[in-house]
Amino acid sequence: MSEEAVKLKSVDRLEITCLMDNCVDFTSSIERENVQNVRAWVAKRFGEEWARRHLRLPIAEHGLSMLIRVFFDGEVYTVLFDTGVSPKGAVSNAMGMGINLKEVEVIILSHGHYDHCGGLLNFIKAVGGKNLPIIVHEDMFKIRGVEDRNGSVRRYPNFPSETQVKPAVFVKTKKPYLLAEDTIVVTGEIPRKTEFEKGYMRQRALVKGVWQPDPWVWDDRALAINIKGKGLVVVSGCAHAGIINTILYAKQITGASKIYAVVGGFHLSGKDFEELIGKTVEMLKQFNPDIVVPMHCTGWRAAFAIAEAMPKAFVWNSVGNLYTF
Repeated sequence: MSEEAVKLKSVDRLEITCLMDNCVDFTSSIERENVQNVRAWVAKRFGEEWARRHLRLPIAEHGLSMLIRVFFDGEVYTVLFDTGVSPKGAVSNAMGMGINLKEVEVIILSHGHYDHCGGLLNFIKAVGGKNLPIIVHEDMFKIRGVEDRNGSVRRYPNFPSETQVKPAVFVKTKKPYLLAEDTIVVTGEIPRKTEFEKGYMRQRALVKGVWQPDPWVWDDRALAINIKGKGLVVVSGCAHAGIINTILYAKQITGASKIYAVVGGFHLSGKDFEELIGKTVEMLKQFNPDIVVPMHCTGWRAAFAIAEAMPKAFVWNSVGNLYTF
């Protein structure tokens, strides 16, 4: 057994609500014979009734945020995974859906890039003035950027400081970390094992005043939740480690044999990553998940390839989708 192995308890039920993604699609049908556990809140709450009352619909951004509820032994545990890119976008969407954010017990950030932590400070306010734990990796505090084609570096917005998040507190960990009565595991650093998932060579970190290569984004983590009688659900933010590496490590640390669902960003958009789509989809098929929900940085080319290769498992995501497993 791996030294990083955890004893993950199985949950009775799991709900994932998408608070922010790159797409809003409240008219397309997502009810299918094999995906009865997917319901579009956006159609019910942000559709006709919401539009009549507020004259607006939910917003989409280049960012990601999900509310996760696990049901275990008669209890419900609520966590927030990532916070979107803008200060108020995901918070506004959550409130429009009628979600009580004061129920959030912990915030987990998948990694330190601005499109996943931009709404953190406003979520902390919405949750209330308690000592809210925020699960992070120490690399999230790096000053980061990306090298443009002309060689210049475009600096990313800074990660929030410990002073800014008070009274919430950062909990820093590189290793797998159990939450919610040991029913959710934050993977910790994900080993890079596949031959084709090589990171992003144009990413940079500012070290002693000099921009240095930062291709691996070691703070990139995912969540894993095991559902009784179904299998493991893997939830990724951007999968900078590679979505296949992410799934392999989630299986390794939990000892799970069955991957039931893969949900989140797969980071296959853009010319630097689109050449990986074929190999990624081929290996994804080998896991044989019942449900695959590509979001955010996956890109339309990869999403289309997954839909074509795994039509019974694929679900097109939208802000407001509720997944009940």
